[in-house]
Parts: sequence; C-alpha cells; structure tokens
Amino acid sequence: MYGATVTSWKLADGKEQLFLSEKAILDGSKPIRGGIPVVFPVFGPPPQNHATSALPQHGFARSSNWEFLGKSSSESLGKGDRKQSNESVTLDFGLSNTMLSDESRKAWPYEFGLVYSVMLTKDGLETSLRVQNNGSQNFEFKVLLHTYFQIDDISKIRVKGLESKTYVDKVLNASIHTETSPSLAITQETDRVYQALDAGVPVVISSADDDQPIFSITRKALDDVVVWNPWADKAKGMADFAPDEGFKNMICVEAGSVASWQTLEAGETWEGGQFIKPRL
Repeated sequence: MYGATVTSWKLADGKEQLFLSEKAILDGSKPIRGGIPVVFPVFGPPPQNHATSALPQHGFARSSNWEFLGKSSSESLGKGDRKQSNESVTLDFGLSNTMLSDESRKAWPYEFGLVYSVMLTKDGLETSLRVQNNGSQNFEFKVLLHTYFQIDDISKIRVKGLESKTYVDKVLNASIHTETSPSLAITQETDRVYQALDAGVPVVISSADDDQPIFSITRKALDDVVVWNPWADKAKGMADFAPDEGFKNMICVEAGSVASWQTLEAGETWEGGQFIKPRL
C-alpha cells in the first residue's frame, strides 16, 4: 500500500521481472528502491518558484499510503462454455489530497484524486494512472512510472526505439543531444530523458546475443522515456542500493510525461499508462 509500489512480477516459470534492491526500505519510512514507484506530481528535484517547489524529489505519490479500491478479473469462455483460467486480474489503488500528510497538503494544496490500476494478463503487465482535478483551481503536474527491470547482464542488453530522438543528458549537466544509435548499449552511468516519442511505438529492451526483445514497453499519453542506470560508483554511494554489483542486473526504462508540465483544468481527468510485454 505504501506508494502503491509493485515490488515483484513473476512469470509462470517463477522468473522475476522486476529489480528490487536487497536493501530496499519496505517499512514505509522512505520510497522503495526498485519495482515500479509512481512519480507524481513532480519529476526530479522540484524547480524553484513553482507550485511544486516545496515538495520532495519525485513528489509524494511514491511515499504516501494509498487505499486498496478493489480487484476485478475477466474470464474467457473455453470449449463447452466452461470457464478457463482468468484472462486478466486488475488491482486498483487510490490516493487523494485528504489522505496526504499535513506537510504534503501544505506544500501542494490542490484537490485531486489518483486511481492507479495494475493489470496482470497472460501477455504482460499494464500499469495506468488516472489523475482527476477535483478542485476549482487548475494545477500542473508531471508523472512517471519508474520501472526497474531485472536483467541478467547489463552488458548484454540494448535499448531500441530511441534513435533520432532528442534527450536531456543529466550526467552531462542536462545538455541536449540527439540519439544516433538504433541499439543503445549501457556502458557507464546513464541518466537520460528522451522526449516526444510516439507512445504507440514500443521501446524495447533486447538481447545483444540474439537481438530478440526481453521487454517491450508501449505507452498511452506517456511521450517521454527515462533511461537510468547508476553504474558502479553511484550504486555504492546509495545507502538503499544492494548488492553493490546490482547495477549489472537492472535497467530502468521509465515511461512518463516529464519533459513539460501537464495542465489539468478544474473538473478534468487525465489518464496515461504503460504495457510491458516480457519474453515468454
């Protein structure tokens, strides 16, 4: 319930798909290092002189206690109309301004409602967020699904679907570049915000050995993608990251809307999400 964070997703054979730090704090005292934290309403350190400037980095959604709204499933009819195994199961979680800490409400005094849906299907995992402006004032927000993927070896994966896209390189003083590689290898600390992608075109984490997808990520209304790996030195410097060599077994490919602010008018609703298809 803390952060409505998905911390584990296994395939039928038991293979874990998400990276969770061995030192992840799971007692609700700080955001969880791993899984799929929800970033809202600000991405990264808040800018000065903005409505979010008093909030912590990445906002409050990942460090608030959500409520469980319920579970639903869809079933398919097989031969003889006998019900076969469930086609999908969905869990819904909610967060509103009335549930925030006094500190967060004071820092961001807007009336809002979030509904976060996590749907498991035979083909993959879908996570989507609905943002409602329940007040009389417009507000601005950014949103990101900070997915930590579990991989066997960082040297043997490539990220595809980013070629020719503009990105902000946070490792190089937030300088702006254009991606020239059709198949991005991660060989050092990486923290890039790729902007204005076609949400319907998958970003793919593929195997360098056979060029086949390990994960394929399609998005709805999330036109930016963050690619992040702390690499050796930064991993060692993070108190909640373990093991030290764990950076070799994870890659964050994060679907978001973070390059610019979304303005949500009073009474309006915004919805975005991702669908992750694993290698089955």
